[in-house]
Amino acid sequence: MPAAMNKSNGYHNEAFEMHPESQVQDTKSIENGLSKTDEPVKDADGRDTWSSGLEFLMACISLSVGLGNIWRFPFTAYENGGGAFVIPYIIVLIIIGKPLYYLEMTIGQFASRSSVKIWKACPLLKGVGIGQLFGTVSVISYYSSLIALTLYYFGVSFQAVLPWSTCLDEWMPNCIDSSPSNNTSFQPGTLSSSELYFLRVVLREKYDISDGIGYPSWQLAICLAASWVVILLIIMRGVKSTGKASYFLALFPYVVMIALLIRAVTLDGAVDGIIYFLKPNWNELLNPKVWYSATTQLFFSLSVCMGSVVMFASYNNFSHNIYRDAMIVTTLDTFTSLLAGTTIFGILGNLAYNLNTTDISTVVRSGTGLAFISYPDAIAKFDVVPQLFSVLFFFMLFVLGTGSLVALQTTVVTVICDQFEFKFWKVATVSIVLGFCAGLVYVTPGGQWILNLVDYYGGTFVPFALAIVEIGGIMWIYGLDQFCKDVEFMTKRHVTPYWRICWAVLTPGLLIVIFVYSMVNYSPVTYSNNLYPDIAYVFGWLIIGLAFLQVPIWGGLNVWRNWTGGLIESIKKTIQPTELWGPRDSSSRAEWMKFKKDYFSERERIIEEKQHNIFMQKINMLFGRYR
Repeated sequence: MPAAMNKSNGYHNEAFEMHPESQVQDTKSIENGLSKTDEPVKDADGRDTWSSGLEFLMACISLSVGLGNIWRFPFTAYENGGGAFVIPYIIVLIIIGKPLYYLEMTIGQFASRSSVKIWKACPLLKGVGIGQLFGTVSVISYYSSLIALTLYYFGVSFQAVLPWSTCLDEWMPNCIDSSPSNNTSFQPGTLSSSELYFLRVVLREKYDISDGIGYPSWQLAICLAASWVVILLIIMRGVKSTGKASYFLALFPYVVMIALLIRAVTLDGAVDGIIYFLKPNWNELLNPKVWYSATTQLFFSLSVCMGSVVMFASYNNFSHNIYRDAMIVTTLDTFTSLLAGTTIFGILGNLAYNLNTTDISTVVRSGTGLAFISYPDAIAKFDVVPQLFSVLFFFMLFVLGTGSLVALQTTVVTVICDQFEFKFWKVATVSIVLGFCAGLVYVTPGGQWILNLVDYYGGTFVPFALAIVEIGGIMWIYGLDQFCKDVEFMTKRHVTPYWRICWAVLTPGLLIVIFVYSMVNYSPVTYSNNLYPDIAYVFGWLIIGLAFLQVPIWGGLNVWRNWTGGLIESIKKTIQPTELWGPRDSSSRAEWMKFKKDYFSERERIIEEKQHNIFMQKINMLFGRYR
């Protein structure tokens, strides 16, 4: 019997399953596997499910449509030339974003397990799921500080005059009021009062952290604590409470975003900014840096390869229409990013108009604070009750950030509870306290320096690199044809060549090319064009190293557990799915095995009848012709 055959559950493991000669033995193995699945396969503590499919959809929208769209997408586009960034972003969405999102949704729903336990499909790669948690925890650590900033701005918006709308005396003469009433003359190097307020009052930002990052701001620390309390109240009852909150978390922000867009496009000079955002620079399409930035932004926005998508989908009913939801969420996410980008660049166009310059790329300092500069600047220009709209806007940002952080935090808690069978609320409470402590680092004068560092190494680099291993493990080890048949059984729809070609070739191929480019052209990350102290780079690489080491550590441990007397044979055994892999429900599991048995028998018959060689088998499996 070929080494790729699993006697317990009876299906192939190798990429494209290129061993038709073993089909007779496959059938016997499947029959043996059927006899072992009389009882449901489930965790000892059971598993909650969404109250309705709509709850799941709203939860996914609140996860993917968040600060990544409103905060990160505009400044990433700004740093990469506006329109030069949009086209690569949309292309990457089609080739990488949608395939990865649909992949994670389907495997989560199919297995009804967390991002770590789905690797029962290939125990050798269990470390991928654990390594992705390092990326998730990295994002969680600073995401709460962004929510704290939104709460701070929400609080000060109740003042009679928005505090960032006018310049303080100590900022003159290099300051221009964000409020349009007193703008009479402008000088080169002038900054808006919104930018100076954010940097000097809110952040008290340091221009050098070689002597340390300073102490936390007590105002921001209070806001940070309040944000974590809200997160705890939402997630402490698990998916039941998260689902109920998702309706508001997903829908409310669009009301405010659309109103802000209407205001932004009516500002003087807004058209120039929007043109800068949407007009493509064809020469930049050949710049690999733009493609890398587009891909990493897509990962952050959709939250793929962080475990959250798998986790949410794992609470679905097995027969849920996951295809529809994947298409809705990925499309809506991109629409929201473009909506936010149009709003931001409309505001930047207005800033350029006020500063008497035509160079949109120089009107404001780029970076993580862009959304906390440009949006408040636009709100200050409202003629009627800007305070009311400011309150609504920053409450919207708070809601967006909360929706995403709820999902990320629940991912970590779910993995821990699935692995160790702890009480959900206890793990949630402990993780919230640890999250608050970690978040204090980011509300210091040097906090934005650390945020930029952790985002680059932990929130960007780790998920990106492990995505290659994830899709490669599923498509090239577990097997493309194998996985597609799992999807077809669950969704009752044929997997088209678009998905097959992307999953097997285009998506991993483009990811590898972009990753290799980023490594070859690596240069130390900077903040506002300033280098970090050497110890900071050591810390960044430590995050990456700890995440990547999980793959060989857990892979080696599972090989040792499955040791059969030889390294090669032990590895072959470790890439086999375990008996727990597959649908958890016993009736669905039995139907699934019969479905695959019938398919393998028919595929073998076609191969023998048409005498397909190995190459033709691969081509036919790639295009899904064995049906």
